[in-house]
Amino acid sequence: MRRCPFCLIASGDAPASFVFQDDRVMVFRDANPKAPIHLLVVPRAHVESLLEADEELLGFLLSTARRVALEMGLKRGFRLVLNVGPEGGQTVYHLHLHLLAGRPMGWPPG
Repeated sequence: MRRCPFCLIASGDAPASFVFQDDRVMVFRDANPKAPIHLLVVPRAHVESLLEADEELLGFLLSTARRVALEMGLKRGFRLVLNVGPEGGQTVYHLHLHLLAGRPMGWPPG
């Protein structure tokens, strides 16, 4: 059985370029970036998607994304993306936010 790639990173069994981490969350650079700045905000605990997350965790993830964006000086703007399910574009079934910045973001996004 293949292990979740984000669980492998959380356990230290796979590498990541961390920007921030604590006992609840990891923020690291996406291995396949779609913008000059493309970070993933990921809980250490395995939660499959938004549909399984509680309000406390979601608030913590958003707060962490905000904190990292401010620390990186992204005051001109950034985009947060949360894909849910196959039709929503989710490819890794471990809850995560994409923080994208460093270029203008078009609309509609997909």
